[in-house]
Amino acid sequence: MPTFAAITEEIRLATAALGEFGAGLINPTVRLGVTGLSGAGKTVFITALVHQLLHGGRLPVFEALTSGRIARARLEPQPDDAVPRFDYEAHLHALTTERRWPESTSRTSELRLVIDYQSARRARNRTLTLDIVDYPGEWLLDLPLLTTRYAQWSADTLRLSRTGPRAMLAAPWHRYLAALDAAAPEDEQSAREAARLFTDYLRACRDDRFAMRLLPPGRFLMPGDLSGSPALTFAPLEVSGDQAPAGSLWAMMERRYEAYKDAVVRPFYREHFARLDRQIVLVDALAAFNAGPDAVKDLEAALAAILASFRTGRATLVSTLFRPRIDRILFAATKADHLHHANHDRLERFLARMTERAVGEAKFSGAEVDVIALAAVRATREATVARGRESLPAIIGTPFEGQTVGRDVFDGGTEVASFPGDLPEDPAALLARDGFKGLTAQANDTDFRFLRFRPPLAEPGTSGAPTLPHIRLDRALQFLIGDRLA
Repeated sequence: MPTFAAITEEIRLATAALGEFGAGLINPTVRLGVTGLSGAGKTVFITALVHQLLHGGRLPVFEALTSGRIARARLEPQPDDAVPRFDYEAHLHALTTERRWPESTSRTSELRLVIDYQSARRARNRTLTLDIVDYPGEWLLDLPLLTTRYAQWSADTLRLSRTGPRAMLAAPWHRYLAALDAAAPEDEQSAREAARLFTDYLRACRDDRFAMRLLPPGRFLMPGDLSGSPALTFAPLEVSGDQAPAGSLWAMMERRYEAYKDAVVRPFYREHFARLDRQIVLVDALAAFNAGPDAVKDLEAALAAILASFRTGRATLVSTLFRPRIDRILFAATKADHLHHANHDRLERFLARMTERAVGEAKFSGAEVDVIALAAVRATREATVARGRESLPAIIGTPFEGQTVGRDVFDGGTEVASFPGDLPEDPAALLARDGFKGLTAQANDTDFRFLRFRPPLAEPGTSGAPTLPHIRLDRALQFLIGDRLA
Protein backbone atom coordinates (compact mmCIF):
# COMPACT_ATOMS: atom_id res chain seq x y z
CA MET A 1 0.00 0.00 0.00
CA PRO A 2 1.37 3.46 -0.88
CA THR A 3 2.70 5.44 2.07
CA PHE A 4 1.37 8.86 3.02
CA ALA A 5 4.65 10.39 1.75
CA ALA A 6 4.24 8.64 -1.61
CA ILE A 7 0.63 9.82 -1.97
CA THR A 8 1.64 13.37 -1.08
CA GLU A 9 4.45 13.24 -3.65
CA GLU A 10 2.05 12.09 -6.37
CA ILE A 11 -0.33 14.97 -5.58
CA ARG A 12 2.53 17.46 -5.82
CA LEU A 13 3.66 15.99 -9.14
CA ALA A 14 0.12 16.06 -10.54
CA THR A 15 -0.29 19.70 -9.53
CA ALA A 16 2.99 20.65 -11.22
CA ALA A 17 2.08 18.65 -14.33
CA LEU A 18 -1.27 20.43 -14.60
CA GLY A 19 0.47 23.81 -14.53
CA GLU A 20 3.01 22.77 -17.15
CA PHE A 21 0.26 21.33 -19.35
CA GLY A 22 -1.52 24.69 -19.38
CA ALA A 23 1.68 26.46 -20.36
CA GLY A 24 2.35 23.83 -23.04
CA LEU A 25 -0.94 24.57 -24.80
CA ILE A 26 0.43 28.01 -25.66
CA ASN A 27 4.08 27.04 -26.03
CA PRO A 28 4.63 23.32 -26.89
CA THR A 29 7.59 22.08 -24.89
CA VAL A 30 9.63 18.88 -24.73
CA ARG A 31 11.75 18.23 -21.64
CA LEU A 32 14.65 16.05 -22.76
CA GLY A 33 16.68 14.32 -20.07
CA VAL A 34 20.32 13.60 -20.94
CA THR A 35 22.07 11.22 -18.60
CA GLY A 36 24.71 8.54 -18.46
CA LEU A 37 27.18 7.11 -16.00
CA SER A 38 30.44 8.94 -15.39
CA GLY A 39 32.55 9.45 -18.51
CA ALA A 40 29.83 8.54 -21.00
CA GLY A 41 29.91 11.92 -22.78
CA LYS A 42 26.80 13.82 -21.61
CA THR A 43 28.38 17.27 -21.83
CA VAL A 44 29.78 16.61 -25.29
CA PHE A 45 26.45 15.26 -26.54
CA ILE A 46 24.47 18.32 -25.42
CA THR A 47 27.08 20.76 -26.74
CA ALA A 48 27.15 19.04 -30.13
CA LEU A 49 23.36 18.75 -30.36
CA VAL A 50 22.83 22.44 -29.60
CA HIS A 51 25.64 23.55 -31.91
CA GLN A 52 24.31 21.53 -34.86
CA LEU A 53 20.80 22.98 -34.44
CA LEU A 54 21.98 26.56 -33.95
CA HIS A 55 24.21 26.50 -37.02
CA GLY A 56 22.43 24.08 -39.36
CA GLY A 57 24.97 21.28 -39.24
CA ARG A 58 25.05 18.28 -41.53
CA LEU A 59 22.29 16.02 -40.18
CA PRO A 60 20.97 13.99 -43.15
CA VAL A 61 18.66 11.69 -41.13
CA PHE A 62 17.08 14.59 -39.20
CA GLU A 63 14.16 15.17 -41.57
CA ALA A 64 12.95 18.56 -40.34
CA LEU A 65 16.37 20.08 -41.02
CA THR A 66 17.23 18.36 -44.28
CA SER A 67 13.80 19.25 -45.73
CA GLY A 68 14.41 22.92 -44.94
CA ARG A 69 11.46 23.18 -42.54
CA ILE A 70 13.53 24.48 -39.63
CA ALA A 71 13.75 28.25 -40.02
CA ARG A 72 16.06 28.87 -37.07
CA ALA A 73 16.99 27.74 -33.58
CA ARG A 74 17.95 30.05 -30.75
CA LEU A 75 18.87 29.91 -27.09
CA GLU A 76 16.59 31.50 -24.52
CA PRO A 77 16.72 31.79 -20.70
CA GLN A 78 15.84 28.52 -19.00
CA PRO A 79 12.57 28.25 -17.04
CA ASP A 80 14.00 27.10 -13.70
CA ASP A 81 15.79 30.01 -12.01
CA ALA A 82 17.21 27.84 -9.23
CA VAL A 83 18.96 25.41 -11.62
CA PRO A 84 22.40 26.22 -13.08
CA ARG A 85 22.51 26.95 -16.81
CA PHE A 86 24.34 24.44 -18.99
CA ASP A 87 27.43 26.38 -20.05
CA TYR A 88 27.20 25.69 -23.78
CA GLU A 89 29.57 28.48 -24.79
CA ALA A 90 32.39 27.41 -22.45
CA HIS A 91 32.05 23.76 -23.47
CA LEU A 92 32.11 24.67 -27.18
CA HIS A 93 35.24 26.76 -26.61
CA ALA A 94 36.92 23.78 -24.92
CA LEU A 95 36.07 21.51 -27.86
CA THR A 96 36.88 23.80 -30.77
CA THR A 97 39.57 26.18 -29.50
CA GLU A 98 41.39 24.24 -26.77
CA ARG A 99 40.76 20.83 -28.34
CA ARG A 100 39.96 19.21 -25.01
CA TRP A 101 36.88 17.42 -23.76
CA PRO A 102 34.74 19.46 -21.33
CA GLU A 103 34.57 18.63 -17.64
CA SER A 104 32.22 15.81 -16.66
CA THR A 105 28.72 16.45 -15.35
CA SER A 106 28.67 16.76 -11.56
CA ARG A 107 25.33 18.52 -11.03
CA THR A 108 22.01 19.15 -12.70
CA SER A 109 21.92 21.90 -15.33
CA GLU A 110 19.47 23.10 -17.98
CA LEU A 111 19.42 24.80 -21.34
CA ARG A 112 16.44 26.03 -23.34
CA LEU A 113 16.54 25.85 -27.13
CA VAL A 114 13.63 27.30 -29.15
CA ILE A 115 13.09 25.93 -32.66
CA ASP A 116 11.01 27.80 -35.26
CA TYR A 117 9.81 25.44 -37.96
CA GLN A 118 7.13 24.85 -40.58
CA SER A 119 4.75 21.99 -39.93
CA ALA A 120 4.82 19.30 -42.61
CA ARG A 121 1.18 18.46 -41.94
CA ARG A 122 -0.48 21.85 -41.98
CA ALA A 123 2.10 24.02 -43.77
CA ARG A 124 2.10 26.65 -41.06
CA ASN A 125 4.81 28.16 -38.90
CA ARG A 126 5.17 26.75 -35.41
CA THR A 127 7.56 26.84 -32.46
CA LEU A 128 8.88 24.01 -30.30
CA THR A 129 10.68 24.68 -27.03
CA LEU A 130 13.29 22.07 -26.14
CA ASP A 131 14.32 22.13 -22.48
CA ILE A 132 17.46 20.02 -22.09
CA VAL A 133 18.08 18.67 -18.58
CA ASP A 134 21.60 17.38 -17.92
CA TYR A 135 22.07 15.23 -14.84
CA PRO A 136 24.52 12.53 -13.63
CA GLY A 137 23.37 8.99 -14.28
CA GLU A 138 24.66 7.98 -10.85
CA TRP A 139 21.73 9.91 -9.37
CA LEU A 140 19.29 7.59 -11.13
CA LEU A 141 20.75 4.69 -9.21
CA ASP A 142 19.56 6.42 -6.04
CA LEU A 143 15.88 6.31 -6.97
CA PRO A 144 15.34 2.70 -5.81
CA LEU A 145 16.45 3.87 -2.34
CA LEU A 146 13.10 5.67 -2.00
CA THR A 147 11.38 2.31 -1.52
CA THR A 148 14.24 0.53 0.26
CA ARG A 149 14.73 0.48 4.03
CA TYR A 150 18.19 0.96 5.52
CA ALA A 151 18.44 -2.67 6.69
CA GLN A 152 17.73 -4.01 3.20
CA TRP A 153 20.08 -1.52 1.55
CA SER A 154 22.85 -2.47 3.97
CA ALA A 155 22.39 -6.18 3.30
CA ASP A 156 22.27 -5.73 -0.49
CA THR A 157 25.29 -3.41 -0.58
CA LEU A 158 27.40 -5.68 1.61
CA ARG A 159 26.46 -8.75 -0.42
CA LEU A 160 27.51 -7.03 -3.66
CA SER A 161 30.76 -5.78 -2.12
CA ARG A 162 31.83 -9.37 -1.49
CA THR A 163 31.64 -10.43 -5.14
CA GLY A 164 34.25 -10.33 -7.94
CA PRO A 165 36.90 -7.59 -7.84
CA ARG A 166 34.75 -5.59 -5.42
CA ALA A 167 35.82 -7.89 -2.57
CA MET A 168 39.45 -6.86 -2.96
CA LEU A 169 38.58 -3.17 -3.28
CA ALA A 170 36.32 -3.28 -0.22
CA ALA A 171 38.86 -5.05 2.03
CA PRO A 172 39.90 -1.98 4.13
CA TRP A 173 36.26 -1.03 4.65
CA HIS A 174 35.32 -4.63 5.52
CA ARG A 175 38.11 -4.84 8.11
CA TYR A 176 36.90 -1.68 9.81
CA LEU A 177 33.30 -2.85 9.62
CA ALA A 178 34.15 -6.12 11.37
CA ALA A 179 35.25 -4.19 14.45
CA LEU A 180 32.09 -2.09 14.69
CA ASP A 181 29.19 -2.99 16.94
CA ALA A 182 25.96 -1.72 15.39
CA ALA A 183 24.25 -1.82 18.80
CA ALA A 184 26.93 0.32 20.48
CA PRO A 185 26.14 3.95 21.32
CA GLU A 186 26.22 6.30 18.36
CA ASP A 187 29.61 7.80 17.72
CA GLU A 188 30.42 10.56 15.23
CA GLN A 189 34.01 9.49 14.59
CA SER A 190 32.98 5.88 13.92
CA ALA A 191 30.33 7.06 11.49
CA ARG A 192 32.77 9.38 9.69
CA GLU A 193 35.45 6.71 9.36
CA ALA A 194 32.96 4.13 8.10
CA ALA A 195 31.60 6.63 5.56
CA ARG A 196 35.14 7.55 4.44
CA LEU A 197 36.19 3.94 3.86
CA PHE A 198 32.88 3.15 2.14
CA THR A 199 33.38 6.14 -0.17
CA ASP A 200 36.97 5.06 -0.88
CA TYR A 201 35.60 1.67 -1.92
CA LEU A 202 33.05 3.25 -4.27
CA ARG A 203 35.74 5.50 -5.76
CA ALA A 204 38.07 2.55 -6.31
CA CYS A 205 35.30 0.62 -8.06
CA ARG A 206 34.82 3.49 -10.52
CA ASP A 207 38.52 3.55 -11.49
CA ASP A 208 39.06 2.79 -15.18
CA ARG A 209 40.88 -0.44 -14.29
CA PHE A 210 37.65 -1.89 -12.89
CA ALA A 211 34.95 0.39 -14.42
CA MET A 212 32.22 -0.67 -12.00
CA ARG A 213 29.07 1.40 -12.41
CA LEU A 214 26.50 0.08 -9.89
CA LEU A 215 27.61 2.45 -7.12
CA PRO A 216 24.80 4.08 -5.14
CA PRO A 217 24.50 6.40 -3.26
CA GLY A 218 25.41 8.64 -6.19
CA ARG A 219 26.20 11.77 -4.19
CA PHE A 220 28.99 10.03 -2.25
CA LEU A 221 31.18 10.45 -5.34
CA MET A 222 29.69 13.84 -6.26
CA PRO A 223 28.98 15.49 -2.90
CA GLY A 224 28.83 19.12 -4.03
CA ASP A 225 27.68 21.49 -1.30
CA LEU A 226 26.61 18.54 0.89
CA SER A 227 30.20 17.43 1.43
CA GLY A 228 30.77 16.61 5.10
CA SER A 229 27.10 16.85 6.03
CA PRO A 230 25.45 14.13 8.16
CA ALA A 231 23.27 13.24 5.16
CA LEU A 232 26.45 12.01 3.43
CA THR A 233 28.07 10.52 6.53
CA PHE A 234 26.66 7.02 6.78
CA ALA A 235 27.52 3.54 5.54
CA PRO A 236 26.06 0.04 5.52
CA LEU A 237 26.34 -1.95 8.73
CA GLU A 238 26.16 -5.67 9.36
CA VAL A 239 22.67 -6.85 10.35
CA SER A 240 22.80 -8.94 13.52
CA GLY A 241 19.73 -10.00 15.42
CA ASP A 242 16.95 -7.54 16.14
CA GLN A 243 17.03 -3.90 15.11
CA ALA A 244 19.51 -1.93 17.23
CA PRO A 245 18.02 0.27 19.96
CA ALA A 246 17.50 4.02 19.87
CA GLY A 247 20.71 5.96 20.35
CA SER A 248 22.83 3.21 18.77
CA LEU A 249 25.26 3.47 15.86
CA TRP A 250 22.75 1.53 13.77
CA ALA A 251 19.97 4.03 14.57
CA MET A 252 22.33 6.90 13.74
CA MET A 253 23.20 5.43 10.34
CA GLU A 254 19.55 4.66 9.62
CA ARG A 255 18.54 8.22 10.47
CA ARG A 256 21.18 9.67 8.15
CA TYR A 257 20.21 7.27 5.37
CA GLU A 258 16.65 8.59 5.58
CA ALA A 259 17.99 12.17 5.66
CA TYR A 260 19.89 11.45 2.44
CA LYS A 261 16.66 10.39 0.75
CA ASP A 262 14.86 13.51 2.02
CA ALA A 263 17.63 15.99 1.20
CA VAL A 264 18.93 14.51 -2.07
CA VAL A 265 16.82 11.82 -3.70
CA ARG A 266 13.26 13.12 -3.30
CA PRO A 267 14.05 16.70 -4.44
CA PHE A 268 15.85 15.35 -7.52
CA TYR A 269 12.93 13.08 -8.36
CA ARG A 270 10.31 15.77 -7.84
CA GLU A 271 12.04 18.77 -9.40
CA HIS A 272 13.77 17.18 -12.37
CA PHE A 273 13.31 13.50 -13.07
CA ALA A 274 9.52 13.20 -12.78
CA ARG A 275 8.99 16.06 -15.25
CA LEU A 276 10.84 14.53 -18.22
CA ASP A 277 9.12 13.72 -21.54
CA ARG A 278 11.99 12.14 -23.43
CA GLN A 279 15.25 10.56 -22.29
CA ILE A 280 18.62 9.58 -23.74
CA VAL A 281 20.97 7.36 -21.72
CA LEU A 282 24.60 7.49 -22.86
CA VAL A 283 26.70 4.38 -22.24
CA ASP A 284 30.49 4.03 -22.40
CA ALA A 285 30.62 0.34 -23.24
CA LEU A 286 34.27 0.55 -24.33
CA ALA A 287 35.38 1.32 -20.77
CA ALA A 288 33.67 -1.87 -19.65
CA PHE A 289 35.36 -3.84 -22.45
CA ASN A 290 38.73 -2.55 -21.23
CA ALA A 291 38.07 -3.70 -17.67
CA GLY A 292 36.72 -7.17 -18.49
CA PRO A 293 33.64 -9.37 -17.94
CA ASP A 294 32.98 -8.28 -14.35
CA ALA A 295 32.72 -4.66 -15.47
CA VAL A 296 30.43 -5.64 -18.35
CA LYS A 297 28.08 -7.52 -16.04
CA ASP A 298 28.13 -4.66 -13.55
CA LEU A 299 27.25 -2.20 -16.32
CA GLU A 300 24.39 -4.47 -17.36
CA ALA A 301 23.00 -4.41 -13.81
CA ALA A 302 23.39 -0.63 -13.60
CA LEU A 303 21.51 -0.12 -16.88
CA ALA A 304 18.69 -2.38 -15.68
CA ALA A 305 18.44 -0.32 -12.47
CA ILE A 306 18.41 2.92 -14.45
CA LEU A 307 15.64 1.86 -16.79
CA ALA A 308 13.61 0.43 -13.92
CA SER A 309 13.61 3.94 -12.43
CA PHE A 310 11.91 5.52 -15.44
CA ARG A 311 8.18 6.14 -15.34
CA THR A 312 7.50 5.07 -18.91
CA GLY A 313 4.41 4.81 -21.04
CA ARG A 314 2.55 6.24 -23.98
CA ALA A 315 1.86 9.97 -23.58
CA THR A 316 -1.89 10.57 -23.29
CA LEU A 317 -3.99 13.53 -22.22
CA VAL A 318 -4.57 11.97 -18.80
CA SER A 319 -0.90 11.11 -18.23
CA THR A 320 0.19 14.55 -19.37
CA LEU A 321 -2.28 16.18 -16.99
CA PHE A 322 -1.80 14.07 -13.90
CA ARG A 323 0.99 11.50 -14.21
CA PRO A 324 3.75 12.54 -16.62
CA ARG A 325 5.54 9.70 -18.36
CA ILE A 326 8.64 9.31 -20.49
CA ASP A 327 7.34 8.11 -23.85
CA ARG A 328 10.67 7.77 -25.71
CA ILE A 329 13.99 6.44 -24.42
CA LEU A 330 17.17 6.19 -26.46
CA PHE A 331 20.14 4.13 -25.29
CA ALA A 332 23.33 5.27 -27.04
CA ALA A 333 26.71 3.52 -26.99
CA THR A 334 29.14 6.43 -27.17
CA LYS A 335 32.67 6.73 -28.59
CA ALA A 336 31.75 4.79 -31.71
CA ASP A 337 34.58 6.66 -33.43
CA HIS A 338 37.01 4.43 -31.51
CA LEU A 339 35.88 1.50 -33.68
CA HIS A 340 35.78 1.03 -37.43
CA HIS A 341 32.32 1.59 -38.89
CA ALA A 342 32.02 -2.14 -39.65
CA ASN A 343 31.72 -2.68 -35.89
CA HIS A 344 29.11 -0.03 -35.13
CA ASP A 345 26.21 -2.40 -35.70
CA ARG A 346 27.87 -4.96 -33.43
CA LEU A 347 28.25 -2.32 -30.72
CA GLU A 348 24.53 -1.58 -31.05
CA ARG A 349 23.66 -5.26 -30.77
CA PHE A 350 25.80 -5.54 -27.65
CA LEU A 351 23.99 -2.64 -25.97
CA ALA A 352 20.62 -4.02 -27.07
CA ARG A 353 21.50 -7.37 -25.50
CA MET A 354 22.48 -5.70 -22.22
CA THR A 355 19.20 -3.80 -21.98
CA GLU A 356 16.80 -6.26 -23.62
CA ARG A 357 14.82 -7.25 -20.51
CA ALA A 358 14.31 -3.70 -19.23
CA VAL A 359 13.64 -2.40 -22.74
CA GLY A 360 10.97 -5.06 -23.20
CA GLU A 361 9.19 -3.85 -20.07
CA ALA A 362 9.32 -0.22 -21.23
CA LYS A 363 7.90 -1.16 -24.63
CA PHE A 364 5.13 -3.13 -22.95
CA SER A 365 4.10 0.05 -21.11
CA GLY A 366 3.73 1.83 -24.46
CA ALA A 367 7.04 3.71 -24.56
CA GLU A 368 9.21 3.70 -27.67
CA VAL A 369 12.80 2.57 -27.11
CA ASP A 370 15.76 2.48 -29.49
CA VAL A 371 19.45 1.63 -29.27
CA ILE A 372 22.22 3.21 -31.36
CA ALA A 373 25.99 3.60 -31.49
CA LEU A 374 27.14 7.20 -31.90
CA ALA A 375 29.88 9.75 -31.46
CA ALA A 376 28.42 13.19 -30.80
CA VAL A 377 31.80 14.65 -31.78
CA ARG A 378 33.93 12.42 -33.97
CA ALA A 379 37.57 12.54 -32.88
CA THR A 380 38.94 10.14 -35.52
CA ARG A 381 38.68 9.45 -39.21
CA GLU A 382 38.98 6.15 -41.05
CA ALA A 383 41.72 5.05 -43.44
CA THR A 384 43.24 1.93 -44.94
CA VAL A 385 46.83 1.31 -43.91
CA ALA A 386 49.28 -1.15 -45.48
CA ARG A 387 50.70 -3.73 -43.12
CA GLY A 388 53.02 -6.04 -44.97
CA ARG A 389 50.96 -7.50 -47.79
CA GLU A 390 47.71 -6.68 -46.06
CA SER A 391 45.56 -3.55 -46.15
CA LEU A 392 43.93 -3.03 -42.79
CA PRO A 393 41.09 -0.71 -41.78
CA ALA A 394 42.37 1.87 -39.30
CA ILE A 395 41.22 4.89 -37.37
CA ILE A 396 43.43 7.98 -37.25
CA GLY A 397 43.39 10.55 -34.47
CA THR A 398 45.52 12.60 -32.09
CA PRO A 399 46.01 10.97 -28.68
CA PHE A 400 46.25 13.20 -25.63
CA GLU A 401 49.73 14.10 -24.45
CA GLY A 402 51.35 11.67 -22.04
CA GLN A 403 49.56 8.50 -23.11
CA THR A 404 51.83 5.57 -23.84
CA VAL A 405 51.78 2.44 -25.96
CA GLY A 406 54.77 0.21 -25.38
CA ARG A 407 57.74 2.55 -25.50
CA ASP A 408 55.91 5.25 -27.44
CA VAL A 409 54.83 8.36 -25.56
CA PHE A 410 52.39 10.63 -27.40
CA ASP A 411 53.00 14.36 -27.52
CA GLY A 412 49.39 15.52 -27.94
CA GLY A 413 50.01 16.93 -31.40
CA THR A 414 50.90 13.95 -33.59
CA GLU A 415 48.30 11.80 -35.34
CA VAL A 416 48.58 8.03 -35.07
CA ALA A 417 46.89 5.15 -36.83
CA SER A 418 45.16 2.62 -34.61
CA PHE A 419 43.90 -0.77 -35.76
CA PRO A 420 40.64 -1.64 -33.94
CA GLY A 421 39.89 -5.30 -33.64
CA ASP A 422 36.48 -6.71 -34.42
CA LEU A 423 33.78 -7.12 -31.83
CA PRO A 424 32.21 -10.59 -31.97
CA GLU A 425 29.07 -11.05 -34.05
CA ASP A 426 27.26 -12.56 -31.05
CA PRO A 427 27.03 -10.12 -28.10
CA ALA A 428 26.87 -13.09 -25.70
CA ALA A 429 30.54 -13.78 -26.48
CA LEU A 430 31.54 -10.52 -24.83
CA LEU A 431 29.62 -11.40 -21.70
CA ALA A 432 31.35 -14.78 -21.48
CA ARG A 433 34.92 -13.95 -22.46
CA ASP A 434 37.78 -14.04 -19.96
CA GLY A 435 39.21 -10.79 -21.31
CA PHE A 436 38.86 -8.21 -23.99
CA LYS A 437 42.32 -7.99 -25.48
CA GLY A 438 42.90 -7.12 -29.08
CA LEU A 439 40.01 -4.71 -29.57
CA THR A 440 42.58 -2.01 -30.23
CA ALA A 441 46.16 -2.65 -31.24
CA GLN A 442 49.04 -0.93 -32.92
CA ALA A 443 50.86 -2.37 -35.89
CA ASN A 444 53.20 -4.30 -33.58
CA ASP A 445 50.25 -6.23 -32.09
CA THR A 446 50.68 -4.67 -28.64
CA ASP A 447 47.43 -4.86 -26.69
CA PHE A 448 46.43 -1.74 -24.81
CA ARG A 449 43.44 0.17 -23.56
CA PHE A 450 41.50 2.38 -25.91
CA LEU A 451 43.41 5.60 -26.44
CA ARG A 452 41.82 8.91 -25.49
CA PHE A 453 41.83 11.05 -28.60
CA ARG A 454 41.71 14.85 -28.64
CA PRO A 455 38.73 16.56 -30.31
CA PRO A 456 39.28 17.15 -34.04
CA LEU A 457 40.65 20.35 -35.54
CA ALA A 458 37.57 22.53 -35.99
CA GLU A 459 37.15 23.93 -39.47
CA PRO A 460 34.68 26.72 -40.29
CA GLY A 461 31.42 25.64 -41.89
CA THR A 462 29.19 27.51 -44.34
CA SER A 463 27.75 29.59 -41.50
CA GLY A 464 31.22 30.57 -40.32
CA ALA A 465 30.82 28.59 -37.11
CA PRO A 466 33.20 25.66 -36.44
CA THR A 467 32.04 22.28 -37.67
CA LEU A 468 31.72 19.29 -35.35
CA PRO A 469 31.85 15.97 -37.23
CA HIS A 470 29.72 13.23 -35.70
CA ILE A 471 28.44 9.68 -36.09
CA ARG A 472 24.64 9.17 -36.01
CA LEU A 473 23.83 12.28 -34.00
CA ASP A 474 21.19 12.99 -36.66
CA ARG A 475 19.57 9.62 -36.04
CA ALA A 476 19.43 10.38 -32.32
CA LEU A 477 17.75 13.74 -32.97
CA GLN A 478 15.22 12.20 -35.33
CA PHE A 479 14.17 9.64 -32.72
CA LEU A 480 14.08 12.06 -29.80
CA ILE A 481 12.26 15.05 -31.30
CA GLY A 482 11.58 14.32 -34.98
CA ASP A 483 7.90 13.53 -34.37
CA ARG A 484 7.40 16.80 -32.50
CA LEU A 485 8.61 18.76 -35.55
CA ALA A 486 6.33 16.99 -38.02
